[in-house]
Amino acid sequence: MLISFACLLFLTDCRNLLEENLEGNYSNASFYKTEAHALLAVSGIYNACSFSSYDNILWVFGDVASDDAVKGSSAGDQSDIAYLEQFNYNRSNSCLDKIWKRYYEGISRANYFLYYGRNIQMQEALKNRLLNEAKFIRAYFYFNLVNIFGEIPLKLNPPLTSDDINKPKSSATDVYAQIEKDLGDAIQALPVAYPPADVGRATKGAALGLLAKAHLYQRKWDKAADDAAAIEALGIYSLRPKYADNFIKATQNNSESLFEMQHISGQIPNLGNSLVQWLSPRGSEAGINGWGFDVPVENLVKEYEKTAEGISDPRLDYTIGRPGHTWSDGIEYNPGWSASGYSQRKNQQSKTDAPITGDANLNYVYLRYADILLIKAEALNEQHKPEAALLPLNQVRKRARESYLYDRNLVGYGTVPAGLLPEVVSTDEAFVRDAIRHERRVELAMEFHRFFDLMRYGKTAAEQALSNTHFKYETHRFFLIPQSELDANPLIK
Repeated sequence: MLISFACLLFLTDCRNLLEENLEGNYSNASFYKTEAHALLAVSGIYNACSFSSYDNILWVFGDVASDDAVKGSSAGDQSDIAYLEQFNYNRSNSCLDKIWKRYYEGISRANYFLYYGRNIQMQEALKNRLLNEAKFIRAYFYFNLVNIFGEIPLKLNPPLTSDDINKPKSSATDVYAQIEKDLGDAIQALPVAYPPADVGRATKGAALGLLAKAHLYQRKWDKAADDAAAIEALGIYSLRPKYADNFIKATQNNSESLFEMQHISGQIPNLGNSLVQWLSPRGSEAGINGWGFDVPVENLVKEYEKTAEGISDPRLDYTIGRPGHTWSDGIEYNPGWSASGYSQRKNQQSKTDAPITGDANLNYVYLRYADILLIKAEALNEQHKPEAALLPLNQVRKRARESYLYDRNLVGYGTVPAGLLPEVVSTDEAFVRDAIRHERRVELAMEFHRFFDLMRYGKTAAEQALSNTHFKYETHRFFLIPQSELDANPLIK
């Protein structure tokens, strides 16, 4: 994934690749000619969805715009994020501009390769795989864009003519239809797994997982359940014994991961993860001295269950730094590090692991098996099968409580505390729906999914959750297309 995948061409590492003599500038006429060009082009498409650029601010839309987090940092820092958080922004907000341009740049890279790459003289099996990796990533970009902005231009070709440059808005239905088409092609062409050198590339499971989300978001419950079942049938995914294994460098790309953005430190240009810089605590005593954005709030902390003796769901302290508990490197957490008194932990590293904060080697996990199980649970329940929905729901809860059997750092290691995260047994459909929504919130907290869940839950749930902002469902269900795009594209009305 990323530019590093081009290293495979030379059977060497990235440092040696960067020492290769430059061959000059490429044009469309001189590029897309060889297998090496194809691999480089696809690496560039992957790079567009990584967090190596500070412009990839998916966390603003997924977390800060939700009820799980606030902007953080200091009051005047990055004020455009605060305007989005309160839903009193305008079209000139820089956050809109950044995410729009970033994702359409990725779509453009995919479109160029899909147009020119099909004519490259190379091994047909490899070419077909690379073309469908590009389709998967294009579907990923469109999935995020349609859920952030709603009706958007649907661009499927490079800008070869004036008609390809500017497109009018397409309906969300049409955008989803293209997402489903791209993912359907990818599912047929992509392998179930890769050799170690290629880990991180899109797989059949990744394409099925994104398709399951696309079907879930459209309330195509039967298809979402079928997608989840197809992922289970692959037989290669499972929940990690320790929940925390999904968010630390030593256990990246594990059996729970369907798709994660790869990051490598120490490269020129930068291929590291900027999230650690954005989201780590500001205090130098914390070891990282990050910028302190996207901080969890008390409302989220209270969502985690406790036993009668006051023992919390272990996912709380895997996810959130809070007073009275240990931060990384054995330091006691200081609430003064954060504007809310809390800090997220899923996108931070210790000082030892990340000496250069904006160039971290920590991956971002976009799709994991726990999400698939909860998609299956929701899809089954909405088909009026609450009893069947309990099985995948309780698998997720079981893994969470049994972290006590595998994590020596937990006080009381070796024994699951009595009454911790009991199985859900009610088969009342409304009760199960609420239980699944609760589970999604605590299981996937601070992974940039919450706002999009709230929006698909509908007006009542969204307005209740965001009642302390200016949010109104009819007005703010989708964000405004940025002014820069309206100025550039006269076909958008």
